[in-house]
Amino acid sequence: MRVVLAVIGRAHGISGDVVLDLRTDRPEERFQLGSSYEVELPGVDRPPVQRLTLRRYQAGPKRAVAGFEGIGDRTAAESLRGIRLLGEVDPFEEPDAWYPAQLRGVRVVLPDGSAVGTVTGVSSLPGQDLLKILQPDGSTALVPLVKALVPEVDLERGQIVIDPPAGLVAARPEKPAK
Repeated sequence: MRVVLAVIGRAHGISGDVVLDLRTDRPEERFQLGSSYEVELPGVDRPPVQRLTLRRYQAGPKRAVAGFEGIGDRTAAESLRGIRLLGEVDPFEEPDAWYPAQLRGVRVVLPDGSAVGTVTGVSSLPGQDLLKILQPDGSTALVPLVKALVPEVDLERGQIVIDPPAGLVAARPEKPAK
């Protein structure tokens, strides 16, 4: 399965390096010198380059600094901003991890089986990931993808069970005050 490993951010310095916004929890495995990555630029059929090969890498906890072959100055580095670096991963190597592509289109229900909607995507934020759920009324609910609120993800059955607090989704109305 092809997934986004990182998104290229701003230029770093004058020698063609860039800041990477990491989207993998295994950067030490995914970013080895000499590795080559397919690239994707949202909304563009053909980005300025088709593949990038890693020539330099310095790790950080959520961000890293990288240099790529053929990118030797700040101007060239800035032209890469927004490009997504893609890699192949085995979706079964981590049983309790899911990729956004696996979750899109999956039905979402409450613990009692009431329909909530369908996952349309996942937003990756610094604090946690959010499930984007299209509800039957056409609105979108954002539910933090944490065990307390999303106790069950069953891709074989094509179903995600969420247990949100009142008011977070349309299917779970506010309880009347006493």
